[in-house]
Amino acid sequence: QVHLVESGGGLVQAGGSLRLSCADSGRTFRKYNMGWFRQAPGKEREFVAGVSWSGGSPYYADSVKGRFTMSRDNAKNLVYLQMNILKPEDTAVYYCAADYDLAPFGRDPRAYEFWGRGTQVTVSS
Repeated sequence: QVHLVESGGGLVQAGGSLRLSCADSGRTFRKYNMGWFRQAPGKEREFVAGVSWSGGSPYYADSVKGRFTMSRDNAKNLVYLQMNILKPEDTAVYYCAADYDLAPFGRDPRAYEFWGRGTQVTVSS
């Protein structure tokens, strides 16, 4: 079983940085493909970044490529999302998600089985 808890959100000015963390208390974290998603008010949940269980190169939405970096530490049951050069349009609730048998480079939120409760990121202009 996977139990995900996000942290690290907050209020930051445009151009600033934040690092989100997602912790799992289970024993099988290393077997799961992980993803970061976000949802702004009135909008659908959208893919931000993902990484396979094996820790290969992360993949990103075009809107964050070059600004965000996702990484995972299987020894600590953690995934991170380093967010730089933040923009007001990055404002959203950010969610961590996990799935065991996700298709390669999966971006559809419906394909992820486990979700955290989210952490708010607000970027002021």
